Amino acid sequence: MIDEIKQKLERALPGARVEVYNESSRHVGHDAGGAHLGVKIIYSGFKGKTLIEQHKIIYDILKEEMKTKIHALVIKTKVK
Repeated sequence: MIDEIKQKLERALPGARVEVYNESSRHVGHDAGGAHLGVKIIYSGFKGKTLIEQHKIIYDILKEEMKTKIHALVIKTKVK
């Protein structure tokens, strides 16, 4: 699933540097019904956008996965 998420983000954000990592081990003890993931994205298209706008872009791209596959998502963004 991590590769699938990475590819989806790269397709939606051409030229972005995307890292996706599993953070599930940090949430041992509760079965939330989905993965705990982190993403780090460096993308020139974030220029001029607030942090909230940048995160909204990511959530919009992954909206279907957030319904079923992803329980928690840590987002780190940076302008290229």
